[in-house]
Amino acid sequence: MDFAFGEEDEAFRARARSWLAGQVAGEWERRDWERALGKAGWIGLGWAEGGYGNRTASLTQQVVWAEEYARSGAPPRSGHIGEKLLAPTLLAHGGTEQKDRFLPPIALGEELWCQGYSEPGAGSDLAGIRTRAERRPDGSYRITGQKIWTSLAHEADWCFVLARTDPASRRHHGLGFLLVPMDQPGRVEVRPIRQLTGTSDFNEVFFDGAHARAEHLVGGEGAGWTVAMSLLGFERGVSTLAQQIGFAAELARVVREAVDRGAVDDPVVRDRLVRQWAELRVMRWHALRTLGGTGDAGAPSVAKLLWGGWHQRLGELAIQVRGAAAAAGPRDWTPSAPYTLDDVQRAFLFSRADTVYGGSDQVQRTIIAERVLGLPREPKGGV
Repeated sequence: MDFAFGEEDEAFRARARSWLAGQVAGEWERRDWERALGKAGWIGLGWAEGGYGNRTASLTQQVVWAEEYARSGAPPRSGHIGEKLLAPTLLAHGGTEQKDRFLPPIALGEELWCQGYSEPGAGSDLAGIRTRAERRPDGSYRITGQKIWTSLAHEADWCFVLARTDPASRRHHGLGFLLVPMDQPGRVEVRPIRQLTGTSDFNEVFFDGAHARAEHLVGGEGAGWTVAMSLLGFERGVSTLAQQIGFAAELARVVREAVDRGAVDDPVVRDRLVRQWAELRVMRWHALRTLGGTGDAGAPSVAKLLWGGWHQRLGELAIQVRGAAAAAGPRDWTPSAPYTLDDVQRAFLFSRADTVYGGSDQVQRTIIAERVLGLPREPKGGV
């Protein structure tokens, strides 16, 4: 394995840990936290091109920051979609004016983004999108359609939208990647989707003649699919290792409860706990191998298969460890607050979606089969 941390990385780790320790103790509004991160230079690590980022950081130092952030208990990020997905996409495909306009506010934590990809009839099959972007005489675009499962749309200032710019096109042809302002009353409507946990992290977004400027089309007309796929390649990089820090903390809580409740005396439970630990180590080694440059084109899909199933099984194991008590609500339950869940119940319910969102397990296996193993492509109806 050729991915290792050196002395400079550990010095960087100490600086990151020290700053986080001095900040996370207080209560933060989500936007204020993003601005604090930007002001301190922690957004845009490694954006080498054009000097748009706040701080120069190697790949290993980006991993260090992600790991320390996860360990610190810092607030959930609102700006990660702009920083981790849109920014590298603009660096790869955007024009100079687009970079100058959008990257600095992301680096400062001033503008938040959401992702307009999935639709009710085109979730896992993204090429089937129906949202239209009609070119106006002045060169701007009029966007009509619906997006779904849009994380943080209720907080976002902007949305990058995959839409069909050529009405006669089919599948992955004739698509555009547009940057759309969310503050368009009557033209952009956000409706929260209530989940099993009672929270609403996802949203439906309706575009009814929403406006997008001509200069906010990334990569040109017809290049939307290329740009969109490039963005998905950035989705599962450094953040995977940080995610595993959170997984390790969840596993540790399950182990402690198994010991406290005596469930660890059950050999089946012990076997499952050990298996979860071993699989988590495998996921880390796979992520390090990928970052070290020795992975293959299917590495992101393999990673999604690994962690989605792992996290779902952990939720099931946590319920098994707790036993019948897992079905009981809090003592202070009232009809007005029926979704008051503890960490175990919330993790179990939320993890049911882990093998669906971000590309279902079936889609990931198809990607590996076709793009890595070279197996015959799956027939597409009506193509």
